[in-house]
Amino acid sequence: MAYKKIDKKDIDFLISICGKDRVFIGDKINEDFSHDELGGIHKYPEVLVEVLSTEEVSKIMKYAYENHIPVTPRGQGTGLVGASVAIHGGIMMNLSKMNQILELDEENLTLTVEPGVLLMEISKFVEDHDLFYPPDPGEKSATIAGNINTNAGGMRAVKYGVTRDYVRGLEVVLPNGQVMEIGGKIVKNSSGYSLKDLIVGSEGTLAIVTKAILKLLPLPKKAISLLIPFKNLETAIETVPKIIKAKVIPTAIEYMVRDVILASEEFLGMKFPDRSADAYLLLTFDGNSTEEIEKVYEDVAHICLEAGALDVLISNTQERQESIWKARGAFLEAIKASTTEMDECDVVVPRNRIAEFVKFSDELQRKCNVRIKSFGHAGDGNLHLYILRDELDEKAWKKKLEEVFEYMYEKARELGGKVSGEHGIGYAKKPYLMESEGNLTMNLFKNIKLAFDPKNILNPGKVC
Repeated sequence: MAYKKIDKKDIDFLISICGKDRVFIGDKINEDFSHDELGGIHKYPEVLVEVLSTEEVSKIMKYAYENHIPVTPRGQGTGLVGASVAIHGGIMMNLSKMNQILELDEENLTLTVEPGVLLMEISKFVEDHDLFYPPDPGEKSATIAGNINTNAGGMRAVKYGVTRDYVRGLEVVLPNGQVMEIGGKIVKNSSGYSLKDLIVGSEGTLAIVTKAILKLLPLPKKAISLLIPFKNLETAIETVPKIIKAKVIPTAIEYMVRDVILASEEFLGMKFPDRSADAYLLLTFDGNSTEEIEKVYEDVAHICLEAGALDVLISNTQERQESIWKARGAFLEAIKASTTEMDECDVVVPRNRIAEFVKFSDELQRKCNVRIKSFGHAGDGNLHLYILRDELDEKAWKKKLEEVFEYMYEKARELGGKVSGEHGIGYAKKPYLMESEGNLTMNLFKNIKLAFDPKNILNPGKVC
């Protein structure tokens, strides 16, 4: 599709809205804005603008719509699939300076925030008021709008659900510049189609989030983790359905392997509490008293030992708890630091097929002669697999990636899984979404996009 190229008239208009200090062109655009966290896709916008209000977003979108200029919304750029990269140039709209916490409503248990507020800021703010925002993706420096746009899950999803479950209402700017309020502080709503749930997970292709009303919970008073070593990953993963079947739902069930732990140790310069085994499950339990949690985790410990666990290490001190979770939080950066480049697959499969997929990916390393590192959310079937480039040249790397991804996504389909559990589709994973979903679903996706954005100017080239 042909889009208008940015000219002096367009720059002058943007300056009239944002001022000279918040409009950047040419070499004034920082290199960070040409890619996201993985950096596999590079493209500079023609102009970068920092917006500070819904009114500014609305005026820019109205102008872009009338002049057929593509617009890419952007937060912290922590995504992994190129969703915040300006594939078609045009205007990149940086929303990270819209970062105010607007209201804490303790009667309705809601928090109203602007799109650029960081996840870590939300967690700290509400916990200071004895409240709890459960979604817990690994990247705590992501903006809340980024989490909303990818329907981020994270480690606590097994018990508490994902971002969509905690979005009560949204203020959004449509591609034509109109401002729309969706949902609100209401708990129930059966008033027509759920537009809110369409926006959540839409990766900035349907509307730009400028305000969000988030659901909160009372803060659990206690949390205890179990670090459970196993002789191999297969035994560890096969234990997860047994835990779930026992109707005991931990807050988080993570799996990890020894070489990723060692990489994290080296990256952080600190020791992991245990490194004796080849594979581990990391489980967390929360509640309002130590006695309540102990009753639950003792049952789980017994299940794990019967299933072949080598030991059950109880992380009941703040120091040990922090050392374990700090290492877990550094896994992605540690793997990234161990190679020249990497790409990621975050398939999700039914929980009872996790062991099968992990074993398959392990065999794929030998079959394709490439290093693959993995960790993930064993409790909800969301696996994070990283293919490492190492010393491959550009041509060999692209060929290898294509080969490995084809195998992985084919296996995910075979097991009843989906292309992405929480990182989204963006630009990088579009071909695999099409293969997975088929023509009927993709045509529905395209018609939804057309209804919101008939000129295809908002984050074009992403998802569908």
